[in-house]
Order: sequence, then structure tokens, then C-alpha cells
Amino acid sequence: MQRKAYVPGVVVLLAALLAACTGGSDEGGSTDNSNPGEPGTSTAAAQPGKYATLPEACGVVSRSTLDSLLPGIKQLADEARRTAAYAGQATLTYDTDRKVGCRWKVESADATDHLYVDFERVVSYDNAVSDDTQAETLFANKVTAADLPAPVAPSTSTAGPTSPSPSSSASASASPSPSLSTSTSASPSSTSTVPAADIQPRLLDDLGDDAFIDDALSSSGSTAKQRTVTVAFRTSNVIVTIEYDEQPATVGVVPDSEEMQDKARKLAAQLADSLAG
Repeated sequence: MQRKAYVPGVVVLLAALLAACTGGSDEGGSTDNSNPGEPGTSTAAAQPGKYATLPEACGVVSRSTLDSLLPGIKQLADEARRTAAYAGQATLTYDTDRKVGCRWKVESADATDHLYVDFERVVSYDNAVSDDTQAETLFANKVTAADLPAPVAPSTSTAGPTSPSPSSSASASASPSPSLSTSTSASPSSTSTVPAADIQPRLLDDLGDDAFIDDALSSSGSTAKQRTVTVAFRTSNVIVTIEYDEQPATVGVVPDSEEMQDKARKLAAQLADSLAG
């Protein structure tokens, strides 16, 4: 029986093909890890904010605080109405980890008082921007929208009349903020239309990371004037807004600005402490 001739060329061809396949695989592996340590190949995500949840808005204000801000609440004779007044009404929300709020309203023989508390947890969807930075930007926009007036320097008494400096003259001639028409601490004979420095709408430096207070008096002439005091502050990635307003039952009576601001700021300090805890 005649044997078939051995063809070395076929073996050489198969060896070449095998080497090519092996080399391609090695080259591919080298390409995948060709620049493992070069800068710019990956970006570290910004740090998340301090807060991942929010408190229950209607339960965060104590009864004693509600008694102070809403004096008529203790005058409610019906126990069921009084209980409902303390409970407040939660605002509509679709994500309680992102935004919650609560409203209270109490009418009395002297006035109608409203209180609104809102919590917003800010989340950045940009890996290069942290939650805190995003919250800081949103709060800055909130301050801009409030349109706070230029600060008013505290008045000082002098031994005799002096000529005002150009800067003080410009400040005095500027139109006052519509938020406050007069200082409630002024005497009845005072004709000043510039609010005192300690009660004008302003930035606050003793509350959270950023804060401001606004004060607006309605201009309606035929009805009792309603005053609304707003305190807003940011702590880390949470923005808290408090709106407190009062409308007296008697025409001509003006709610006291200093008293309302004091109550609203005390509540804001309590809420800031509760978040910190």
C-alpha cells in the first residue's frame, strides 16, 4: 500500500495561522490596558450631601412654639378643632425624601395667623457638582428672588448737627423696601420711612450655612394689613423655608414686625438644631 506523501508546507501554514490568532489576542489585551494610569480617564464623583432623608414636617414644630406663633390656638374651645389645629396639614409631595411641608391656620377674635414650613433636600445629578454646591447655588437664587434692600447702617446720636457723607446721603434718599414701610419701634410722631437696621429684610449670619429674613406688609387699604415674615436658611444640602403671616381682625391695626421676626427666627433656630441633631 502506497503511503501519502507528508506535506510540510501545510504544517507551516497551520502554525502561522495559530500564531496570528494568539498574537491578535495578546495585542487586544495590551490595547485594553494600554494607558491604565493616565489622568482624565476617570472622574471621581462629587461627595453626596449630609442629609439623605427629611423630617416629618407637621411633627417638627412643638406645641409650645405653635402656641407662641398662633395665639388663637389655645382659644379654641372645641377639643377636636384644637387637636386638628396643632396637627397642621401636610402639603402635597411625591417624594418625602426630597420635599416635605406643613401648613397651620388659626383664626381668633384678634387676628388670623398662618404658618408654613418647607424642607427641600437638594440632590445634584452632575457628578462634578456636589449636593452642597448645588444647594448653595439654589439658595443664592432664592436670595436674589427675595430682592433684599441694601443694608441700612444703625443710626448714631451726635452732639450737634453734622453734614452727612455722600454715601449716607445716597442711602437716605434711596427708596425703602416695600417690605417695611415704617419701623414699628419708632415713636408715633416719627415720620421716618426707613426701617431700623435690626428689622429690615437682610441676610443672617447666625443661622445654618446661609440664611436671610424678609418682611412684607400688604398695601391693601380697605382691609386690615397683613404682614408676612419669611425666614429661609440652608444647612448642607437641605433648604428650609418658614413663612409666618398675620392679619389683624381690626382695620388700622398693623402686626408688629419685630415681634413676628423674633418668633420666626426662634422657630428657624429650633429647626436648624433638629437637623443638626
